[in-house]
Amino acid sequence: DKEALKELAEELVQTPDVRLALINAVLRDVATKGDIEKLRQSTAEDFEKLRREFKEELTTTEHRIKEEIKSYVEVKFDALNRRVDDLYKVTVSALFGILLTLATLIITRVF
Repeated sequence: DKEALKELAEELVQTPDVRLALINAVLRDVATKGDIEKLRQSTAEDFEKLRREFKEELTTTEHRIKEEIKSYVEVKFDALNRRVDDLYKVTVSALFGILLTLATLIITRVF
């Protein structure tokens, strides 16, 4: 019965010891300014820790990417150097062949 429950609650609240016990019980569940400040501080510390971890991870990732780019560029330059060396050898061989042909023509015409 709601009405009986209401009357019982009113009677209990009027008794000083019971009222104090009820207030103390309720206060344990209520956040105080100190509780909120502790929570704020804890949240700020957690946020700062997360920021440092993110910055560290970002720095590590940046370093890894730089190393991968450096490695990629070195591989490409090595391949390019090999191709230039091959082209140089072909050019020298062709030039040697042309000079040999010219020398043969000159010698053939002279004799």
